[in-house]
Order: sequence, then C-alpha cells, then structure tokens
Amino acid sequence: MRARSGSKPRAARRGRRWLRVLGLLLLFGAVAGMAGAWWAYDRIGRTPGELMDYAQRRLYGHNKLEAVALPVMDLLRDWLDAPSIAERSRIPFTIPPAPEGTPVASSAATSLPMAKVWRVGPRESLPTIADAARLAQSGDIVEVQAGTYRGDVAVWHQKTLTIRSVGGRARLIADGRSAEGKAIWVIRSGDFDISGFDFIGARVDDRNGAGIRFEGGRLRVAHCLFWGNENGILTIGDEMSSELEVVSSEFGYNGADDGRSHNIYVGQIGKFSISGSYLHHADTGHLLKSRAAVNEVAYNRLTDEEGGRASYEMDFPNGGEVRVVGNVVQQGRRTENSVMVSYGAEGLKHQHNTLQFASNTVVNDHPHGGTFVRVAAGTQSVVLANNLLVGRGGLQIPVAHTAINNPRVDWSVFVQPARYDYRLNDRSASLPYQAALADVAVPSNQYVHPLQVLRLSGPPMVAGALQPESLLTRP
Repeated sequence: MRARSGSKPRAARRGRRWLRVLGLLLLFGAVAGMAGAWWAYDRIGRTPGELMDYAQRRLYGHNKLEAVALPVMDLLRDWLDAPSIAERSRIPFTIPPAPEGTPVASSAATSLPMAKVWRVGPRESLPTIADAARLAQSGDIVEVQAGTYRGDVAVWHQKTLTIRSVGGRARLIADGRSAEGKAIWVIRSGDFDISGFDFIGARVDDRNGAGIRFEGGRLRVAHCLFWGNENGILTIGDEMSSELEVVSSEFGYNGADDGRSHNIYVGQIGKFSISGSYLHHADTGHLLKSRAAVNEVAYNRLTDEEGGRASYEMDFPNGGEVRVVGNVVQQGRRTENSVMVSYGAEGLKHQHNTLQFASNTVVNDHPHGGTFVRVAAGTQSVVLANNLLVGRGGLQIPVAHTAINNPRVDWSVFVQPARYDYRLNDRSASLPYQAALADVAVPSNQYVHPLQVLRLSGPPMVAGALQPESLLTRP
C-alpha cells in the first residue's frame, strides 16, 4: 500500500513538470512567433503595438491560445507602453475650448458693383444667418457681424455667393443643432467664398456631422476655424467638376473616435488644394483625407502633437495627381496608424496616379518607428526630393521611383523640437538643398506659424520645409 500511495505523488509531480514544460514551450512559441511577426512587420513599417492589435484580433474565439498568448502580450504592452485597442478607447480625448482667432481682413468682394449686401447681427435687419441663407440671391454678399451664433445652422443653395465676417470673427456653435441632420452649414452646388468663421461642435445621429458639408460646386474657405466637430469639412459626391480650396485655416480636435471621420475629408471631386493651414489633434481619424483627382498640399503644418491620436497624417486612398510641397508633418506617440503619408491604400481609381513629395519636414515621434511614406503598387510616378526625415521609420515604395536628397536627421538639428519648432539651427549648413529634376516643385514660399505663408526672397538653401530666416520676405 505504501508503494502504491507513493506512486501517485510521483506521477503528479511528473504531470506538473510536463505541464510546466508544455507551458514554457507554448510561451516560447508565442514569443518566437510574435518576434518573427514583429520582424516582418518592422520590415513593412509597422509598430509592435499594431502587431499585437492584429494578433489579438486573430486570437479572438481561440480560448486556449488566448489563455497563453494574451498574458504575454499584456507584459509586452506594459514594457513597450503600447496600450491595447480597448485600453486606448478608455483614454479620454479632451477637447479644450476653441481658441480665439485673429481678425480677418476685408475681402475684395466689396468692390463688386451690382452685389447686394445682406447684413446679419443682433442690431441688423437680419438677426440670424439662417435668414440670410433663405433670402440671399446668387451674386449677393452676406456679411455677418462678429459675435457668437448658437444653433444658427443653414443650407446655402445659391449659385454664387460671398459669405464673410466683419468687425472680427463670427463664431458658430452647433449647440446640438444641424442643418438637415448633416452640418452647421450645408453648401450645395454653387460657387462660394467663405471667410472669417469658426465652426464648433457639429455632432449628428450618424456620427458624420461637419462644420461645413460641401455637396458639389466650387468652395473656397479662408481664415476659418473647425474645432471639435465630427468632421471639419466633409465633401460629398463624385462630381469631377467640383473644387475645394482651403486657405490659412485651422482644423483641430475633429473626429468621432471611429476612424471614419476626419479633420478634412474630401470625396471624389476634381480638385482639392490647401495652403497656409494648421491641422492637428484628430480623434482617431486622419488629419487630412482626400479622394480628389488632383491634390495640391503646399505650405501647411500637419502635426498631431501631444494628446492627438490621428491615424494617417495624410491619406490619398485612391491615388490621383498628388503634389505635397513645403509642409511640416509630425506624428505623435499615440497614433492609431504608424504610416504618416499613405497613397493608394484603397485602390488606384484615377486615370493619372502620381505622387510628388518635395521639401517637406517629416517627423516621426513614435518611439517604435513606422513608415514615412507608403505608396501602392501600380503608381505611375513617384518623386521624393529634399525632404528631411526625422525619427525611426522607412519608405514603402514598391515601384520604380526617383529619390533625391532626402537626408535622415536627428531632432538635434532643430531649434526647439519639443515645442514643434522645426526650424533648423546652426547645423543646417550640412543639409543643403539639391536641385532636382526640371518638373519637381521648387518651393517659392514657406509656412510660418500660425496660419501664414511668406514668400522666399530667393531659391531654397536647405532641405526640408523651413528655410533660414534671412530668406523670408516679411510684410
């Protein structure tokens, strides 16, 4: 009896040893598999956090594998400071009060001889903007007195119209209201020039509320602020005759935490251009997304900064003719996607698919790297010239392309990178500008924060978006 009873503890000990060995083997296999996948993802410009997000999604429903792998991933996440999707969703996205914008200069439209001027304000004949939208005729001018207009939403249907603030900025706060359940303003199939307005807090039932919803035609937006909306500007429709131009405007804290709403979302229109603008702090979506056939992104600042959690900084999902020149681009450590500039990720859908990426300063602050520029196979032409690339990351360009003078540099070359001041310090002499091909854009201007574009007095001297102070022509 004693021998028989002693065999049970020995068998139990052997069983426990085999379980420990099996557990260690499974753990080693999980770690080795993740390390291999990590290497593979690093080769294509992904971060460890994205790897673990992917692995965790694939493990759902496999209870035994989850029991082994998830504790390991939790340890790695803690070590790498790479919270899971669920953990990230619990991190609050705080929208601060909207800043006070600078006054807007009067528009040249005052010189139009036959234009009727409709004046809106507490002491004017029209107390609300909605009244002006209903009464104004094509070719008129709507002037809105500076002040705050709460819940004063409108649909604009004129064929040609100028809408501008006077005496300061006009602040439009949604206060839970929207035009047609869509936006603070809906712009429909006309030629509109809008300047001097703040669009704040548009939110609707389908989580697609916009400061401005542009539904075809031509729209120019200048000196405006889009703050805390589900979309800053949202373009709907696929009319190739439509055009959107954005000038010296700010987009901050827009997004609905779903990855489908963005600071700017441009649909399949003919042309989109943006200059002198500041895009930052998107909530899960992109700083800029455009499906336009022709895109001109010149002399802007796109920096997600501390507290932002944008996905792409720039996304051109359907390709097209894209020219990105003279921009400051920065990715923060809490990004939802390690790719900074994406081209053709959802399929090339235009006749001409070309990317010119020149004289940009591109800063990746994610500690585990990522991808500066990713281009889809099949792109007809890709040129990268005189860009400064900062931080960990690579280029994913699986087509023949031209790359001229794109130096990899450290943050130490900048004046004050901790405050997003990426002007070059005295070390800039080692980063000279290099003449590229004849058809590659040579910057003639420069973004100056906030919301200015200044002309250069001569040809660029250094690579990147920001030239020495001596080259700037100030008024």
